[in-house]
Amino acid sequence: MTRREAYEYGVEQLEAEGIENADCDIRILLEDLCGVDREELFIQGDKVISRRETEIFMNAVNKRMGHYPVQYITGKQEFMGLTFTVNQNVLIPRMDTEILVEEVMRQLNDGSRILDMCTGSGCILLSLLYYSNDCEGVGVDISEEALDVAKDNAGRLILDDTFDLLFKTGGMGKKHLDEDKIEFIQSNLFNDVRGRFDIIVSNPPYIRSDVIPTLMEEVRDYEPILALDGKEDGLYFYRKIIEKSPDYLNPGGLLFFEIGYDQAHDVVALMEKAGFKDVTVVQDYAHLDRVVWGRI
Repeated sequence: MTRREAYEYGVEQLEAEGIENADCDIRILLEDLCGVDREELFIQGDKVISRRETEIFMNAVNKRMGHYPVQYITGKQEFMGLTFTVNQNVLIPRMDTEILVEEVMRQLNDGSRILDMCTGSGCILLSLLYYSNDCEGVGVDISEEALDVAKDNAGRLILDDTFDLLFKTGGMGKKHLDEDKIEFIQSNLFNDVRGRFDIIVSNPPYIRSDVIPTLMEEVRDYEPILALDGKEDGLYFYRKIIEKSPDYLNPGGLLFFEIGYDQAHDVVALMEKAGFKDVTVVQDYAHLDRVVWGRI
């Protein structure tokens, strides 16, 4: 079977199962299988894939036909220009969450101390540390399995020397993370957190419990319910984090949240009631409310 034949077969199978963006999914699976980029995949479309590669590809197509997420099949997802390991113990990083990271970056000072509550894969905290100078961070999650993924992602970025710092230094320096400035803690919210921070950031579970059964299969059946379920009204974790954050923020410290599109009013009210000032709502590229942040 050639790469082109594999592509055409895969797209046909996924479309027959009603999978949206079947062409994109198959391209990603073949790029991962063959270790090539999009251009090379199609330029070398007549290249034959081995019997073993064919077996792996067929297995991946079968998984995707069952709505198993592509990112869990390949074990990775791009986020903020970096590649993160993912599995069913963590949410798949999404482009919407890049809005949260970008907003924190706008307010971030060199040397800041950052707490990422409900860190999951660690993509938020690690991106902030990767693209800043001399900051240190703590990632917190109740799930030991999620923290294993976050630690794996940190380990790879600690060793990474491929990020060119020309735009920052004018020299030929390379960027990597400092392992002495990253810590991950298993904790039920703030229970085992110590010290104070300049910034607390969180993408907490915020989907109402009664909405979860209506989610698309890829999310409902495979992503961790622990990271999705925001309890009865979707605001449970916002209340808990907002209530305790003042005890862990330095004077003038900032609290940032990703929110659901219809939660801005409630989260703003909770933050203002807790004493946060200049509370701001930021929209995503679809003009939906996506981030709320304020200063203690």
